[in-house]
Amino acid sequence: MPSLPSIRGRGAQQRPMAPIPVPLSAYVVDCAVYIDGKRLPGRWTHTDAVKEVRKRKDGFVWIGLHEPDGEQIQGIADTFGLHELAVEDAVHAHQRPKLERYDNTLFMVFKTVRYVTNESPDTANEIVESGEIMVFLGKEFVITVRHGNHSGLSKLRHEMEDDAERLQVGPAAVLHAIADHVVDNYLDVTEHIENDIDQMEERIFAPRSRVSADQIYLFKREVVELRRAVMPLANPLRRLAEGYTPLIPETVRSYFRDVDDHLTEVSERVAAFDELLTTLVDATLAKITLQQNTDMRKITAWVAIISVPTMGVGIYGMNFDYMPELHWKYGYPVVMSLILIACLILYRILRRNRWL
Repeated sequence: MPSLPSIRGRGAQQRPMAPIPVPLSAYVVDCAVYIDGKRLPGRWTHTDAVKEVRKRKDGFVWIGLHEPDGEQIQGIADTFGLHELAVEDAVHAHQRPKLERYDNTLFMVFKTVRYVTNESPDTANEIVESGEIMVFLGKEFVITVRHGNHSGLSKLRHEMEDDAERLQVGPAAVLHAIADHVVDNYLDVTEHIENDIDQMEERIFAPRSRVSADQIYLFKREVVELRRAVMPLANPLRRLAEGYTPLIPETVRSYFRDVDDHLTEVSERVAAFDELLTTLVDATLAKITLQQNTDMRKITAWVAIISVPTMGVGIYGMNFDYMPELHWKYGYPVVMSLILIACLILYRILRRNRWL
């Protein structure tokens, strides 16, 4: 018969623990109302903020979220009429850069990147850290959802709040500022990677340097990750610049063209990195092969030298009674001298032919 504690233990295992509810405020980084480009004072909930904007019939709401779950973001989705498919993408992340339109709402995904500082490219395990920013854009609101710890927008928000003229344009100005911020980070990362590749290239082509292809493959993997963030963003930016939606006024479209130009520069750099790394891989493998051939020649040369005393010792170690000069008084030093002279002659020949 089971004891009472064991019965209680079974009952406790059968009852699933209820999830602890997390308030929405834990995911909201900032929620603000902007009227005529200026931030209204006070702390706002998303419902109070949108009520204020609709009451004034002016301004917009900017809400920043950091890695919310589906339950917590649902209240915001209901308030602003966000499409369920876009909300699902914003919660689960791991999306490619894209631009989608749902009724009167735009949904745009950016891949953010950050350069990971290392003591040396040869000891690096990670070069590029990636994250995501999702943006919901409406006539009276902009909602940003961030994934990753390096993709903060607080500094960008403060810079825009110091420039009321930009915020007067509306939510489209915020979307442009985010796009410009992301692409500027791309440029910064590519500059760091270019410096690392230059250092690696110098070491690879330096004489008598030992090189490894592992780090080059690591860089190629990181460049592929950077390319996945950069390349798909070109089409969404081009569509915004060409008047894809009336939510982007004509005054802002030209700025998106400028961001697209910067992205083109980044794309060209990334493509050049990929080609250069492929060349470095080929050069490294060729250098490793040359080093292996040189080592094999040295080993073969020393084996040839060692074979001379081995042959002499092998012949005179057969223990025969009738062998040349076996009982001669000077037989041992003569044989050793001949072996030494033969080894020296062979060494000089191999040295002259650069096998040693």
